[in-house]
Amino acid sequence: MSEQDLRSFLVVREHKGAPFYEVKWYSRAQSGRQLKRRLGRAWLDRGPDGEWVKRRGRAPEGFLDPRTAPGAADLLVSAVEGAAAKEAEADAQAERDANVLTFRQLAHEWHSRLSRQAKPSTVRDYEVLLREPGAQHRRGKGTSEGRIMAAFGDADVRTVTPREVAMFLDELEAAGFTARNVNKYRQVLSVAYAYGCRAETYGLPTNPVESVSKRKEAPAGGFDYYEVQEAEQLASALAAGEHRPSHGVDAEEVVARAIEDAQDADMVRVLFYVGLRLGEVRALRWADVDLDGRMIHVGRAISAGVEVSTPKGGRARWVPLATPAVDALRRQSSREDFTSDEDFVFTGRRGTSIDDAAFRRRYKAARDAVGLRPLQVKALRNAAGSIAARSATAVEVRDLLGHAKLSTTDRYVAARWSSEFMDRMDDAFRSRPAQGRTRGPKR
Repeated sequence: MSEQDLRSFLVVREHKGAPFYEVKWYSRAQSGRQLKRRLGRAWLDRGPDGEWVKRRGRAPEGFLDPRTAPGAADLLVSAVEGAAAKEAEADAQAERDANVLTFRQLAHEWHSRLSRQAKPSTVRDYEVLLREPGAQHRRGKGTSEGRIMAAFGDADVRTVTPREVAMFLDELEAAGFTARNVNKYRQVLSVAYAYGCRAETYGLPTNPVESVSKRKEAPAGGFDYYEVQEAEQLASALAAGEHRPSHGVDAEEVVARAIEDAQDADMVRVLFYVGLRLGEVRALRWADVDLDGRMIHVGRAISAGVEVSTPKGGRARWVPLATPAVDALRRQSSREDFTSDEDFVFTGRRGTSIDDAAFRRRYKAARDAVGLRPLQVKALRNAAGSIAARSATAVEVRDLLGHAKLSTTDRYVAARWSSEFMDRMDDAFRSRPAQGRTRGPKR
């Protein structure tokens, strides 16, 4: 619309014999629509020819005359146009906002879908990285920095650039994050965007994370693990209650603790000699155990407090039992309570699955009581794989531990190289008397 289109013109109307001014104009804010508004009473009279003329004297307050009416009209037109323009911009912004997809919305939708597919522990790990800044940690120990949401939560996913992602990862690195942890943040961003790029979700044109390089992580080192003598020392310490105070409990509690300690000792032996994950052992029921056949069926696990129908590797498996594990399970099968098919093999005092955190505390206390190296519970599984690899093939070790990929098993196979293979290497390079050999023709 041009300025000419906005120019107003005055009209005098009459109501019950009293004249008033009315202003008309073509509104730019409303696409050229003609508007009219009443200005106010007019200080006018009918002239001899019937036309409106200014009355004698100065117009009193509340009246407009031919001199003041145009200014009043301009002010009213400007006010109406300004209000209409603001309303139109608000409507446009509301429409734009309705079409904006923030990273926060995308991430939460993806995480909600993930929670119906992935293991609870995986869902929990991602949930931690997607927390809002200042969110309380689950155990009440401090608050979350919420780095991802602080950087990208309010951003329209269509406007985030690879450079912004790269700068975010650089900031994590500068803050002291390891390459592995930086890559975890990158992965969360990438998989959330990958979800948004699907045709059935939002069909985003690009994933800005894909072109941002991963940080180079240090090669995985070898495992430190207990040997048989150390594992038995740990189990014996648990069975003897060496990790518990010997005072301040009644006789009934002494008996309950003795049963619990014996169970902990046998649980350590199963973890060590069979190589199960702690979540798999916690979910183990007597129906899964074949003592005569010396086998265990691993078909479920407890992940983040939730029992899931498949173990971490994604498939159930049968696992052979070494003799010490068979003996441990036989001892537990002879107890008075909780030995039916659907009962847990290792239980709390009321027959529930053994508590993860409580067992870890008792394990650590017994480990420290006998002065063993400070290895975590997972080291028992590492020991099973590494020791088995000394005589088993990589495929056999993979199936024992339930790895999804053979490449995961390579770290365990290194234990075999460090013994048998290196012995053969030493033999091959051992100094021997020089032997004659045929020389080539002289030239």
